[in-house]
This record gives sequence, structure tokens and C-alpha cells, in this order.
Amino acid sequence: MEQKIRRDRNMGDNLRRLRDASGLSQEKLCAELQRRGCDIARSCYAKYEAGELNIRASVIIELKKIYNCTYDDFFAGLDE
Repeated sequence: MEQKIRRDRNMGDNLRRLRDASGLSQEKLCAELQRRGCDIARSCYAKYEAGELNIRASVIIELKKIYNCTYDDFFAGLDE
């Protein structure tokens, strides 16, 4: 029996938009996340933005602090 993988909604575009608006590169953002205790490599973060990997809640919490945004900003447009 073939199992089909259902494509889930991803927030990659929102992650990229927020990062671009803050003027941070992926490298600088990951360095800041690591400074805050989130052990994340740039290659892993790139997969979040590409929608290839689901982002951990602990990373979203720290990103919210870095970007000074709301949680809604991460999920904008995903309910359409």
C-alpha cells in the first residue's frame, strides 16, 4: 500500500519576510539564536525558510523576541 505524504502548511515565507525586514542574514540570525541558547545551524534555518523542516517552538519564541513581533506574524496567511 502506497502512503501519500500530505503537504502541510509552512511558515517559510513569513520567516524569510520577518528576517529580511530586520536586515539580518541567515548567518547573523543563527548566531543571535545561538547566543540565546538555540543551537541551530544556518543550513537548518534555511530548511525552515524553504518549508523543508518544521520549526521548533523554542526557536519561534526567540525569533518573536528578536523581531519584536507577534506570534500572528509567523502564521500570517496560512489559514487561507
